[in-house]
Amino acid sequence: MDQNSRSFRELLEKRPLNVQSVLGSEPVALVSGRDIAAAARSAGSIVLASNVRNPLTIKGVLKAARELEAFVMLELAKSEATYCGCTFENVPQLAAKYSSELGGGVLFGLHVDHYAIRSREDLLDSIPHLRKLVELGWTSVAVDASHNPDWENLCFTRDVAMHIPAYLGLEVEVGEIKGPGELTTVEEALFFIGGLNSWRIFPDFLAISNGSKHGTYDSTAGEAEGIDLERTREIAEAVSPFGVTIAQHGISGTPLDKVSRFSGFGINKGNVGTLWQNIVFGLEMDPITGNAVVKDGSYVKDPSRGITLELWEEMVKWADSQGLSRKSGDYKKANRPFHEAIMALPERIHERIVEETAEWAKRFIRAFHAEGSSEVLMEIVSERADHNAAPEQAVIASRKDYYRENAPDRGVAEDRGKDFSD
Repeated sequence: MDQNSRSFRELLEKRPLNVQSVLGSEPVALVSGRDIAAAARSAGSIVLASNVRNPLTIKGVLKAARELEAFVMLELAKSEATYCGCTFENVPQLAAKYSSELGGGVLFGLHVDHYAIRSREDLLDSIPHLRKLVELGWTSVAVDASHNPDWENLCFTRDVAMHIPAYLGLEVEVGEIKGPGELTTVEEALFFIGGLNSWRIFPDFLAISNGSKHGTYDSTAGEAEGIDLERTREIAEAVSPFGVTIAQHGISGTPLDKVSRFSGFGINKGNVGTLWQNIVFGLEMDPITGNAVVKDGSYVKDPSRGITLELWEEMVKWADSQGLSRKSGDYKKANRPFHEAIMALPERIHERIVEETAEWAKRFIRAFHAEGSSEVLMEIVSERADHNAAPEQAVIASRKDYYRENAPDRGVAEDRGKDFSD
């Protein structure tokens, strides 16, 4: 992207106010999630949304975006911020730094992923915390109260969303994302999105339970990717009058030929997380899906990729001391204890992690039909009068149709309380 072009300078001038407050005149193209959502819909593409548990993932994804002139989102879930070296505080700084190191011109958003609201206490805590995140420069938020029954999900999501500036991106969720099993219904999605609309809450994206999961699919335990695209299409068509499209979570482990079909089913945002961790750790991966290979009840380390074998062996000892299975998804919690050791590794190790990350990111960007998408985003921004990306949408639903007695309400799931948020 030509940073000297008139359109790029205009984009910088029209960045969200919170970004301008943080970055000032720095030529970093950090944009609103609203603009990214609009551009993805306009282009019929999917934005690559990458969960960044390690700074090297940030650099690799931005490198791929720059090379393919695509816009991307960098994400961090509320839970990830508690166990990773990347935090809500340092990701904006790291993204700006790496964007500059790569020569600038990368269009990206910063997305607060799975901001879980499980109780009234969480709701009250979210008000000052989200204000802080906005001040730090985050440009999109995913409010996730899906752990609750349908009526409570609607009310919690409504109340949190009212404290997020309308010019920033908004994602909401109905149905917990926890793998094959019970799927979000069209009725649930309509109750949820219609209810939000009646309160003047206009989400860009809706996350649903459609058969995906976060983490590794363990084939030795009979697990397999099972995203139900037909149900996804049904929901996407039902909520489209509200200006909402689907955010597909849990893409790691999904064949790219299937991924390339997503945009035809109403999906405009694609979340990838665990795959990047596999690359950082240097785990043996399925070359088609990126799913971590499990052999004899254990992940398999490739000595020629990712962190050094010596550091991996230290990580395994730590995990054993924590009582973790050697194929446990909780290996993700090794990110923070080993963050400094990973970042202290030789430059050649960092370079191979960044390069492999960039190569996989380019595969996804192409499968998402997003190559060259930056131009579309620039056009979206140029059509606006100023920095404010708040959507021009109408209330088409009546609140009287969205009360507790109208809720589809599947009730409280038996596994309520477990963490399916990343």
